[in-house]
Amino acid sequence: MDLPRFARPRGDNGSSSSSPNLYVANCGPAVGISHRAVAAVFGDFGDVKGVHAADETGTRVIVCFSEESSARAALEALHGRPCSLLGGRTLHIRYSIIRPSISQLNDSISVSLSASELDIPGLYLLHDFVTAKEEEELLSEVDARPWNNLAKRRVQHYGYEFCYQTRNVNTRHQLGELPSFVSHVVDRISMFPNAEDVADAVLDQLTVNEYPPGVGLSPHIDTHSAFEGLIFSLSLAGPCIMEFRRYTEGTWHKCPSSIDLKMENSVNDSNYLRRAIYLPPRSMLLLSGEARYAWHHYIPHHKIDMVKDSAIRRGPRRVSFTFRKVRTDPCRCKFPHYCDSQR
Repeated sequence: MDLPRFARPRGDNGSSSSSPNLYVANCGPAVGISHRAVAAVFGDFGDVKGVHAADETGTRVIVCFSEESSARAALEALHGRPCSLLGGRTLHIRYSIIRPSISQLNDSISVSLSASELDIPGLYLLHDFVTAKEEEELLSEVDARPWNNLAKRRVQHYGYEFCYQTRNVNTRHQLGELPSFVSHVVDRISMFPNAEDVADAVLDQLTVNEYPPGVGLSPHIDTHSAFEGLIFSLSLAGPCIMEFRRYTEGTWHKCPSSIDLKMENSVNDSNYLRRAIYLPPRSMLLLSGEARYAWHHYIPHHKIDMVKDSAIRRGPRRVSFTFRKVRTDPCRCKFPHYCDSQR
């Protein structure tokens, strides 16, 4: 099913967002009420341009009027009241907003399929790093273990726990070795081609993140003082795009560590370079060197991404396995301007 053009506005009610379009819950084909019947009832308040499915449930519709005043009259008359002409159902009505067009989903940024297209030193991507069977087994292993709930996603930590408040790890509190069910992944990482120092990498920290549909990750650089220079991220279950931003020196510190929607959606900000790459399921991403230390990375909060003129819907979940090495000595990277004062 295509993405509906209209949607319910965010917030407790839609009364402050007047619109000629109404989001109407508790009616639709799934409960025996046709769109034609809905149009007939709402047509008493003005010219109805169309009735559309609001989502895949079949119990919510969008009613589009020609005039905003007609929508307002219908909302005032029908909201919260049983409607005898629609099976006696009590309708729950809000003003509706127009979704961004499909061309706006990625904020007009081109999405690459390979790391070489991005021209970011130290960034590598390998497709099909694990097989479909291995993917299934990895997901089964983490789903058999307890999750920790964050505001919008769930996490598991192995080796060392990452503290999101300080954006660091307590090196004196080790949780244990990495679990045996990722040993084959770690062994395969040592053979990662085209990257320096990978063969000698000793990884001792794993964070597993589960992202529901539409949930992303705010822009950030993994704390310099917390982790060494190689960060590996394995994508499982669902696809997404990852964006990279490099701020000019003197402006990078304006990037917050928490989600800032205004900043995330700023397309015309000339203070940073932007690149984006598509991460398919079972792919492994490596951040090293400049890509790891100087570029913020983030996952836009989308349910659908535009990739090479194709609309790709994210899955019911996306699970990432991020492997790192906890740092035990001061960071001496070549990018001190992007170091921990941003945290």
